[in-house]
Amino acid sequence: MSDPDKITKSTRRAEPRQHAALFGQRPVTVWLTGLSGAGKSTLAAALAQRLIALGRACCTLDGNVLSSGLSRDRGFSPAERIANIRRAAALARLLNDNGLIVIAAFMSPSRAERSLARSIVGVTRFVEVHVSTPLGVCEARDPKGLYKRARAGELRPFIGIDTPYEAPSSPALTIDTSARDRARCVDHLLATLAPMIAPSARRRARTADDSRAPSSERPPLAT
Repeated sequence: MSDPDKITKSTRRAEPRQHAALFGQRPVTVWLTGLSGAGKSTLAAALAQRLIALGRACCTLDGNVLSSGLSRDRGFSPAERIANIRRAAALARLLNDNGLIVIAAFMSPSRAERSLARSIVGVTRFVEVHVSTPLGVCEARDPKGLYKRARAGELRPFIGIDTPYEAPSSPALTIDTSARDRARCVDHLLATLAPMIAPSARRRARTADDSRAPSSERPPLAT
């Protein structure tokens, strides 16, 4: 008689391509990086709304939200920031494996942090977007009062003031939210993403073949 408390590893799991076929899309992680106040979270939410309106399955990962929940045990030292990025990227990969498009909004100020995220998510899935809003604009916005506290010496070191932000060398897209309104920014993002998330012709054909095959010939469902 088997032990009901013993957990065994299942070998019958749905493959990422099966999840992607289910949603009819290629899952990617759109990684929005930029200074505090650049507009990353606003863009992520707006992009998610537009994608959902288009029938795309997606979700957002926001650094501010994760820091108060999943990464509440982490601070803002360089080592802890890397741990936060590693955790967020692993979650993004898991969501991609399950067929979802992920929109991640993280300052991730160093190229090393973003390289780590890319290596975890996967090079072909990682779409780096630089939200390049200038420091002066970000500081003028200062939605959470962080720049004011940093200038007063209450937050040190602060990215953009005490520590440099390392801009991406070759992002998939660069967006300055001070140069265009939110709707146009999202339009630009969608135009870039459209060919990346559309299923390939081969995948569409395979999905159609699977749907026409007798149930006994279709790939087994994971349990």
